[in-house]
Amino acid sequence: MIKKNSSISLKPLKDNRLSIQFNLDGFSFCIYNNSSNKEIYFYEYEFEESLNTPENLLLKIEEIFKNDTQLQNDFISVTVIHQNNLSTIVPNQFFDEKELATYLNYNIKTLITDFISFDSIDVLKTKNVYVPYVNINNYLFQNFGEFEYKHHSTVLIEKLLKATKSDKKTMYVNVGKTTLDIVVIANKKLLLSNTFSYNSKEDFIYYILFVAEQLNLDTLEFPLYFTGNITLDTAIYKLTYKYIKNIYFLESEKAIFNELKIPKHSNYILLGS
Repeated sequence: MIKKNSSISLKPLKDNRLSIQFNLDGFSFCIYNNSSNKEIYFYEYEFEESLNTPENLLLKIEEIFKNDTQLQNDFISVTVIHQNNLSTIVPNQFFDEKELATYLNYNIKTLITDFISFDSIDVLKTKNVYVPYVNINNYLFQNFGEFEYKHHSTVLIEKLLKATKSDKKTMYVNVGKTTLDIVVIANKKLLLSNTFSYNSKEDFIYYILFVAEQLNLDTLEFPLYFTGNITLDTAIYKLTYKYIKNIYFLESEKAIFNELKIPKHSNYILLGS
């Protein structure tokens, strides 16, 4: 397990809120102080190899909580973000809470024992239906009591809708170690949101070009904004630039980046403005 991304010494403060994000590739958390109205601490753990199951992920998280004293403090509220590709967007007019498994079965295979939840994305009048990792929710409940949890794509979509300035079709790609989230927005409306797994740079560019083709996006014209685990010198960026000419990084304006030795477009779900 690789520890990353914090040079901040956290002084004891009251009025702190905790946000946690995890997936099969890693675990990260951010502490926000209500009194100062800003993020005051961030830490990221990257697993050396992607985990195969939520059970193995729980073992890693238990190890982190045992050794990281910052997670052993008291918080006035806790938000937990589940990051996986087990989700789908359903417009409100077609949504029935009794049919959650049916919506997911169009895209993924669910088990009869799976617990299925949903987030409301009010600005879009939609629901995001997904499978949270219940075993990890149970463990966190033992540590914190009641907390709020969401799917990562809910948080990502809501932040991107606020950040979008242009009315024309814009693609956003949030890059993880083995996954990429592709979101396309136009006129403050969501045209597409999906998460793909990739094992090579060829897989990576395939999904971007596939989405561009499906939505009739001209690779010489449309803007693409990267967030997450990608920089100018990575192979996936260099290959993407061969095909897409208007590439940018969507940088956060959060002050905490002045203390962190990481790009301002990274960790957008937790730290993006």
